[in-house]
Amino acid sequence: MSDETDTQEPSLGAPQRRRPNAGYKLSKERTGGDQLNFHYSRDRRLEKAPQSVRDLYKEEPPRRFNLLRPLIGSKPRAMMFGSIVLICVTMLTLSVLGYTGDTYSLAGNSLFIQADNYDGAVMVTLKKTIKKNGLFAGDDAYTGAVDLAVSPANTGSNAVAPPVFYHRVFFSLESAEEYHFSVPFDSGELVMVLQTEKDTLSLKIKAREVQPAIPISK
Repeated sequence: MSDETDTQEPSLGAPQRRRPNAGYKLSKERTGGDQLNFHYSRDRRLEKAPQSVRDLYKEEPPRRFNLLRPLIGSKPRAMMFGSIVLICVTMLTLSVLGYTGDTYSLAGNSLFIQADNYDGAVMVTLKKTIKKNGLFAGDDAYTGAVDLAVSPANTGSNAVAPPVFYHRVFFSLESAEEYHFSVPFDSGELVMVLQTEKDTLSLKIKAREVQPAIPISK
């Protein structure tokens, strides 16, 4: 056997062999010469994509700054925002009318009453403001003497009548007035009765424990 390979180059005079599908074009010819043609359409590709993907490619104009849009942008957020506004308006209305906290109403006057216990001495603070009808002060607010009766709420024995402390203040035409007085008994809770010529107000307040300020020695 010889070391020569079986494949030999055809001689110059021998006919060249052609492939059977020589007339079939195996690749597309470029009409633009060396210019590359890209067959890509985003719109056609997104037609079969899910809605979440199409939303990502959706182009929207830039929005202007709007303070309420983030708060009411959806139905749940709008309902929550409306509930918060309604609660705030209700609390403000009750506060103005004197139905919340330590504020009470007596004959057209708004009263703030507070009791502080300073190491066994109970001091009562009474602040009076004239109620307003809209933007104007009420003309029907009572002016004159107001009698107060104060007694401890819990005496510890039903057989003994609780002590009663009487005091009198005078409401004037001033829109805001403040009164201070102390009661001669130590109690964590007080019962008070305020009486004018026609109206009476009964209430119960708790005395706050207040630590006296200790002076700093030099």
